[in-house]
Amino acid sequence: MKKLIKLSISTYLILITVSSFAQENNSLELWYYEPASNWMTEALPIGNGYVGAMFFGGIQEEHIQFSEGTLWSGGPDSNPDYNIGIRKNAHSFLPEVRKLLKEGKSDEADRITKSEFTGIINTGKHYNADFGDYGAQQTMGDIYIKVGHSGEVSSYKRSLDIGKALGKVEYSIDDKNYRRTFFGNYPSNVMVYRFESSVKTDYEIRFKSPHTKIVQNFKDGVYAFEGKVADNGMPFETKIALKLSDGKITYKDGVIYIKDAKDVVLLSASSTAYTLTYPTYKGNVYKADNEKVLQELASKSFDDLKREHLRDYSNLFNRVSLNLGKSTQVAVPTNERLQAYFNGLEDAGLESLYFQYARYLMISASRPNSMSMHLQGKWNNSTNPPWAADYHSNINLEMIYWPAELTNLSECHVPFLDYIESLVEPGKLTAKEFFNTRGWMTNTMTNAYGYTSPGWGIPWGFFPGGAAWFSQHLWDHYDFTQDEEFLRKQAYPVMKEAAWFWIDYLTKDENGKLVSMPSYSPEHGGISKGASMDHQIAWDILNNCIKAAEVLEIDDAFTTKAIQTRDAILPPQIGSWGQLQEWAEDVDDPNNKHRHISHLFALHPGNQISTTHTPKLAEAARITLNARGDSGTGWSRAWKLNFWARLNDGNRAHKMLRNLLKPVSSTNVEMSTAGGTYANLLCAHPPFQLDGNMGGAAGMVEMLLQSQSGIIELLPALPDAWQNGKVKGLKARGGFEVDILWKDGRVTMATIKGKPNQSSKLKVNNNTIAFQLNADGVYGFSDRN
Repeated sequence: MKKLIKLSISTYLILITVSSFAQENNSLELWYYEPASNWMTEALPIGNGYVGAMFFGGIQEEHIQFSEGTLWSGGPDSNPDYNIGIRKNAHSFLPEVRKLLKEGKSDEADRITKSEFTGIINTGKHYNADFGDYGAQQTMGDIYIKVGHSGEVSSYKRSLDIGKALGKVEYSIDDKNYRRTFFGNYPSNVMVYRFESSVKTDYEIRFKSPHTKIVQNFKDGVYAFEGKVADNGMPFETKIALKLSDGKITYKDGVIYIKDAKDVVLLSASSTAYTLTYPTYKGNVYKADNEKVLQELASKSFDDLKREHLRDYSNLFNRVSLNLGKSTQVAVPTNERLQAYFNGLEDAGLESLYFQYARYLMISASRPNSMSMHLQGKWNNSTNPPWAADYHSNINLEMIYWPAELTNLSECHVPFLDYIESLVEPGKLTAKEFFNTRGWMTNTMTNAYGYTSPGWGIPWGFFPGGAAWFSQHLWDHYDFTQDEEFLRKQAYPVMKEAAWFWIDYLTKDENGKLVSMPSYSPEHGGISKGASMDHQIAWDILNNCIKAAEVLEIDDAFTTKAIQTRDAILPPQIGSWGQLQEWAEDVDDPNNKHRHISHLFALHPGNQISTTHTPKLAEAARITLNARGDSGTGWSRAWKLNFWARLNDGNRAHKMLRNLLKPVSSTNVEMSTAGGTYANLLCAHPPFQLDGNMGGAAGMVEMLLQSQSGIIELLPALPDAWQNGKVKGLKARGGFEVDILWKDGRVTMATIKGKPNQSSKLKVNNNTIAFQLNADGVYGFSDRN
């Protein structure tokens, strides 16, 4: 007979000791026998939250490319007529479009929408990027370090230790040893690059930027480059301070020459004039910022900076550990390991590495007071990157931040939450001019300068759900942290304004239900009398506002209106072949394999559909997923992983994880089939986007832990491949932290931590039980046969 036993505090402490494992058999390292030759597929990423850098590990010359998150082209200083894309009085055409749609004249309604409801951008050769005054995130430049040696190379290894966030390059030439160590230090806001050798070595160091040079100099061991972005004049500065244990430094014509040195340390600091403040987005004293950074570095040695970095990084990274089983592949280079895994070799260690790699990337690219991550995180080597390396709101940026709360990195969520808040004021103007509503909105493509208008093409650019979907992250941050002050002062005001847009925009259909009209399902299909995703997102923001009002004890006219509106929205519909409909109209094609499956938002990341409370809708979602298939872009595969986990199908979710980890070369760019993972484990959209990495990690959590229903569910979608394992430090809604130990597919021990005496429900091994944390904020579960 099975017994469910509440653990004593002493037993709990034993459990904690057992659970605090150190990833046995799972080396948290990416490594390779050769230098990188391709930035996107092979170079390795490091960062300090503000700056993202990629190192190649070249033997004769090291190449370090880097970008600072606030360096953007475009915006108000690139064009005096820049107006966040607004088309004045576009809303005057809205009644006619709706009338035509109700009359069944979709083509005419679509023509007017394409003509009058597209946002404005101005393009031309004088802009840095193809996106004109909309702008694009910019690379800052490249550091090249020539190494003065020759001979036959042996014992080469290029690696990234994500457990310590240290990049390394090691090799020997004729019994002479060379080692490089690279990392980003967040507390000191500096990138650190060290070159060591067993013999005295010569170096040549130069910085190259694609941007206009204002001034370049070298003084007192510090190289400085001040430049500006050509089209908007945004100034920036990067400095490189040199610390040598020996040797001699000279400088000429932009090149730093180092003679006879065994130990060279480069400290790189970068800043721009950008501020996240509408409408000017400028005013930061960037040179003073850099000077302060370097002054504080003067008294710090390399070892000081490394200790400071490890202390800071470990505080975040070590909160979560994961072991999904033994791995025999740690002695195999990562690119070969990835290929072997795809060929069918079981490698639980690679799966754990991939999960922790996403957490590493988030810690490296998103820290308080830094700019939000963009499509490529903080890593961008171009002045004209794909999709402007911007902030897509119709899945991509949300997916990038899905793991933040789940994997115990709430602090890393903050830059995105601050970015969302910065969009409210420009988003109000957009809502008013395009749709004559209250509240705020944003559409598919959003930049660093408040561009919240529909994109300049239909249907891809038309997505009024962006603000509400973004706002889900504000509610989630509260739900996972229970920070009521944050909810009251920052989250709820922004959420409420996003809800007002939908209260005003939704209109009654012929049956009296509220629908979104006109409407386009993201990047798929034509104009509609209601895309299902719009309705699901509207329901979600209103429902979250209602829950927030309950927490804050607010009962006002808005709350009443929110409830009335939520309950009148057209609910998810089941179509003629059993599918969850993508539109209010039942026109889904069962043979369509499009990458977007937006109408399953209510299943994930929403919670309107579940296998428990809405089994018929869940089954319709399953039919839709089966019809769409298991291929697609990288992020599409990651989203499907999350969908299958929410449907409690662990084996299908695991299949999607394997598909997500399909090796991809730099030459395969077909979106429908090429999604997967590059040799450096970055996700192929293609090209590289960070969303697949982050969505994959979030999906792995969903397989092990779910809490969206108000019940903490342990191992809700455990695949056969993960029959034995343990995880420590995952987060559940309600402010809980969860450790799980399982064997033969059953939870054997678990601990839940939170506020003292807090209570909730736990679903474990097919039983649902009520629990209460003790006075120490701990509850322990043990299953004994």
